[in-house]
Amino acid sequence: MSSPFQPALSHPMLPEASHDEMAQQLFVRDLKMWLGSEIEPLQGELARKLDPGATHNDRDAETFARLHEQPAFRSWAGTFRASQELMWDDVWHSVERQGDALDTLAQEATLGSLTLDPDFVPPAYLVDGHVHIMPGGYAFDAPGVRQGAMMDRGGAVYMLGRNGGFLNDGRGKTVLGHLYALYPDLQPKRILELGCGVGTSLVPVAQAFPEAETYGLDVGASMLRYAHARAGHMGAAIHFVQGDAEHAPFPDGDFDLVFSAALMHETSAEAIGQILAESRRLLRPGGVAIHLEVPSRYDSLDLWSQIRAQVERDYNNEPAWQAATSADYDALMRAAGFDDVAVGFQDAAWAPQPGQGGFGGESKGVFRSWFVASGRQRG
Repeated sequence: MSSPFQPALSHPMLPEASHDEMAQQLFVRDLKMWLGSEIEPLQGELARKLDPGATHNDRDAETFARLHEQPAFRSWAGTFRASQELMWDDVWHSVERQGDALDTLAQEATLGSLTLDPDFVPPAYLVDGHVHIMPGGYAFDAPGVRQGAMMDRGGAVYMLGRNGGFLNDGRGKTVLGHLYALYPDLQPKRILELGCGVGTSLVPVAQAFPEAETYGLDVGASMLRYAHARAGHMGAAIHFVQGDAEHAPFPDGDFDLVFSAALMHETSAEAIGQILAESRRLLRPGGVAIHLEVPSRYDSLDLWSQIRAQVERDYNNEPAWQAATSADYDALMRAAGFDDVAVGFQDAAWAPQPGQGGFGGESKGVFRSWFVASGRQRG
């Protein structure tokens, strides 16, 4: 079993890339880096020139609309979206080439369990809009483990290696870092991640508490088949269940730790409060909920960063990016019934361990900090 403190660099279920496929994926990576480092700053300068002023009621929205009148911005935004579409196209062809082999390998994973619901109906916001422009979206039931394999490989490329390389597990380790920093007394016996995806954040948490019974909940059957096989081949006995984070198929008070890792911005404005309330319902007295999100608070961003959030919404199918970074998590957590609510920024943790700190009121930047809202269920 891999230790969260001495992690593996990859895992057996990760789709391999041939020479040409790797070249294509590296091209996409370099294109994204060029668009972000060389071209995006020019869009920020253009936005400042088109700024109607701080007294304008809809300053960010007005500037965003004015930018669309500029050929330079339209070209950048179109290329930004095209780079994402190209990434998924490259990854999908690679996954499809080895899909049968991955399905066979998945059958060899026997740890944990997998519970799928043939009658499950996913939320409309995930069906109508494919998050990150991933073909089919999270809920699409591609044959075997293909959809999950595409998400795993594509996610590592999309993050440009900054979230833990091919394991893409930096957010899960940061959840652990926050737990150790604020709730060092908690020794969870039952753990649940809401919106677990392919388990990238859940595996390090399960490995940190090997005696706990650990569950992951998500919407997609193919993703969960892959998540189960991925975790099993990494030595983590996790129980994966198909369901909706707004209405989790578990009884009241069933868990000691409930968490999410960058889930809220992929839901809807209405879903955010419901998911927070659901995490409270699922906790036993003394249990803890930790919800990690992107390290941005919309009202504190400069003009270009606010516009950049709208670019993510419109050009990368991130439906609730603005809502998730604008929500009053302190008020929502307290309204849900949490005590000891903590809202702030947790340092990105690559080797979390008991006794660490790293939580405070200021972000250290993208991939160096994550926004976290947490609280306890006092009963």
